Amino acid sequence: MGTELLTAFGRTLFCLALGVLIEVAAAERAHAEETADPGGKIKAFCIDFNWGPGGPNGFAAPGLWADADPEKHVRWYKDLGANTIQTFCVSCNGYAWYKGGVVPEQPGLKSDFLREVVELGHEEGMKVMGYFCVGANTLWGKTRPELSYGIPSNPHIPFTTEYLDYLCASIKDALTQTDIDGFMIDWVFNTGGKWLNCEKKMYEELFGEPFPGIESIDEAKTLEFHRRAVDRCWSRIRATAKSVKPDCVIWLSCHELNNPQVAGSRMFREIDWLMNEHPDPSLLEAARDAVGPHTQIVQCLCGWGDQHDAAKVINDPLYKDVGFYGFARPDKTSFPPITRSKDGELTGNARNIEIMRKAFRAE
Repeated sequence: MGTELLTAFGRTLFCLALGVLIEVAAAERAHAEETADPGGKIKAFCIDFNWGPGGPNGFAAPGLWADADPEKHVRWYKDLGANTIQTFCVSCNGYAWYKGGVVPEQPGLKSDFLREVVELGHEEGMKVMGYFCVGANTLWGKTRPELSYGIPSNPHIPFTTEYLDYLCASIKDALTQTDIDGFMIDWVFNTGGKWLNCEKKMYEELFGEPFPGIESIDEAKTLEFHRRAVDRCWSRIRATAKSVKPDCVIWLSCHELNNPQVAGSRMFREIDWLMNEHPDPSLLEAARDAVGPHTQIVQCLCGWGDQHDAAKVINDPLYKDVGFYGFARPDKTSFPPITRSKDGELTGNARNIEIMRKAFRAE
């Protein structure tokens, strides 16, 4: 009788443990599906406030499009058939698109743009994603010149501890103050090579040894420096974001998936969404083997004008399991312009947007 009771008790414990494991597995699957799929295949777009006239470089002048209407913008995305809006926490000029945060807002910001887009987008059942350009920030370059390679409109920021503190404070603030579902990170490449004083300090932090002198740094060591800098940057971003909002989606945009700084990185394995911005979708193939089991892959279809061929990719069965995204620089109206050829045919981004609209809306 005692043996039978023990056996029955063991079976009961086994069943209970199995039930817990099943529940945990189901919860993990649900979380993966939630972060990888916003209610169907990812259909995302960004009206890109990064680029425009008036700034000291190719980035938009602070305050350009500060009068953008959140309601009209959400309606534009809805009419496109998007289920994910990608807009901005902080754009490349270094100013924020919501009020009262740790980063100064776009001068003259008429509405509390990001907060209102989030609220309106959620009412329409859409995810709303913010944006941080990790490798470039004009305001940071102007205010901390000793920690930047100037303020060109390309990656110019070494990933120093000081900069990562600033970036992560910005991320924490945006997640805390707005209800964004997550955010895109872009230009996650460590700039360097001239060995500024701040980079020498980075070397000591990343390698745990004194800087050996420029003459002792070869190409392989420089690459390892960059890879460690990117890895530390990613670790800080992920830890910050997930501690504030564990279910937030971190979305990497990368136009060079084969760049040695990031290829095969831990960031690829841990990122929630990984996007190939380059018009050549074949670059995704290597990324498929590099990502983690929960990562959703996204292909950009619009943004580089006629270099992108949305129709070729969006109708290819090879990419049936891939999310789609596009972006376009707006004109003075704060919306993408409709451009046509002499014979009236849509061209460039306008052509790709219309192709995406028909596919997103299944017309």
